[in-house]
Amino acid sequence: MDRNKILSEIADNSIIWDIVIIGGGATGIGTAVDAASRGYKTLLVEQADFGKGTSSRSTKLAHGGVRYLQQGNISLVLEALKERGIMKQNAPHLVSDLEFVVPTYDWWEGPFYGIGLKLYDMLAGKLGLGDSKFLSKEETVNKIPTIETEGLRGGIIYHDGQFDDARLLINLAQTAYEQGASITNYIKVISILKKDDLVEGVILEDQETGKQYTVKSKVVVNATGVFTDVIRKLDDVNAPPIMTSSQGVHIVLDKKFLPGDSAIMVPQTDDGRVLFAVPWYNKIIVGTTDTPVTDFTLEPIALNEEIEFLITHASRYLINDPTYADIKSIFVGLRPLVMEKDSKNTAAISREHTINISRSGLLSIAGGKWTTYRKMAEDVMEQAMLVGNLEFKQCVTERLQIYGYHEHSDIFGDIKQYGSAAPELEQLLNKKPSFKNRLHPAYSHVEGEVIWAVRNEMARGIEDFLARRTRLLFLDVEASLAIAPKVANLMANELGNNKEWEKLQVDNFKTLANNYKIKNL
Repeated sequence: MDRNKILSEIADNSIIWDIVIIGGGATGIGTAVDAASRGYKTLLVEQADFGKGTSSRSTKLAHGGVRYLQQGNISLVLEALKERGIMKQNAPHLVSDLEFVVPTYDWWEGPFYGIGLKLYDMLAGKLGLGDSKFLSKEETVNKIPTIETEGLRGGIIYHDGQFDDARLLINLAQTAYEQGASITNYIKVISILKKDDLVEGVILEDQETGKQYTVKSKVVVNATGVFTDVIRKLDDVNAPPIMTSSQGVHIVLDKKFLPGDSAIMVPQTDDGRVLFAVPWYNKIIVGTTDTPVTDFTLEPIALNEEIEFLITHASRYLINDPTYADIKSIFVGLRPLVMEKDSKNTAAISREHTINISRSGLLSIAGGKWTTYRKMAEDVMEQAMLVGNLEFKQCVTERLQIYGYHEHSDIFGDIKQYGSAAPELEQLLNKKPSFKNRLHPAYSHVEGEVIWAVRNEMARGIEDFLARRTRLLFLDVEASLAIAPKVANLMANELGNNKEWEKLQVDNFKTLANNYKIKNL
């Protein structure tokens, strides 16, 4: 992806785009893939980095929504299960089958949850990942050696999907680019352009240079997640809010707390949410909470009571009780929830998406979840064709392979997450001996990956690399801080930036990383 080339296109006032998409999260980039693959002239802009917000902060599960089954929302579960299967089909290098164990301690839990999970299997149909089954106490302990055994009766196994959200998002951006979309980060929409009270484009500002651009388009799509109302206010200052949110906090622990390859799912916690303890990149993610929030920010911060909630619940189900000192990192995501009247309980608000079209023609898509990103994009494009009076073209994304597609990417070892691009990365690593030097002795990432991220994945700063091109900030905050100066130096040399830029990058990253740390230990 060539950012300079895309900026030159944005500066070309003779171009009238078929569609401009605001927002570089799963919904926005999914829409760019859909629009470009249909053959429309497509531009996507993101005010920060791709996936800076919610789309890099999920529980890393491509799932059908066991929680929504509990709520009786069969239609959402059916849709999510289908889309889960499509995700695995189109991006097998990043989406995989994960075995979950539901431990049972009361006599009624086995049959109650067992019946529900059998229904889950049935709804998945031919796109299912595996059959659920009952486990004895001994079988449960064999699967989860560190499970709390006092009062344990047995368990139930079921299967769901797991993925690397930020890496899949980068691959989707590359897919959109391959399909002909112009897609760039650090470009902010500062105004909606109108003619005769109808939307005809946007005014943009480059967050790196301050340069502004006027861009005309037949249709503008607002896919900014929790910030949907911010863009709607640019269109109409009197637009009533439609978004609410809750934050989900996750803590990351060492693998010793949950050895093996199986995850734990707790169907009912004190706040009514499902709780997961999930193996991921040789660490364990425990989450998530559901705390209503009114202040939407790109860097939400975990509350002390949320961390305590996760520690307490993890201790109930694990022999070795984790402590605050065991937490390697904390990350927080904001759920984009569509506001419902008289609903104060965000855990009960549906994750189904809503499409809103303003009087001036701004098309906003709100709500939804990562697993259903492709269907959300398809739905919004059906409306965009009407609003923009575009020639009708069929959606092709159901069978469109995502960039990096490889059915057996494990053969690439430490760089398997790059999928089919791994051999090209390997060629880069062979060009210079230092490119194979590890950035940190405890992790496999090497110096050449920094160069690759700048040249091929539009990484513009060290946070982009440490948080989203790799996941080190999310896995081990102290390790990410240790290598930040080295990453800054490598990126500065590649981007042509000076020592002052390096220092500013490291200083800003240190400030950011504080949000991922346990404070006052």
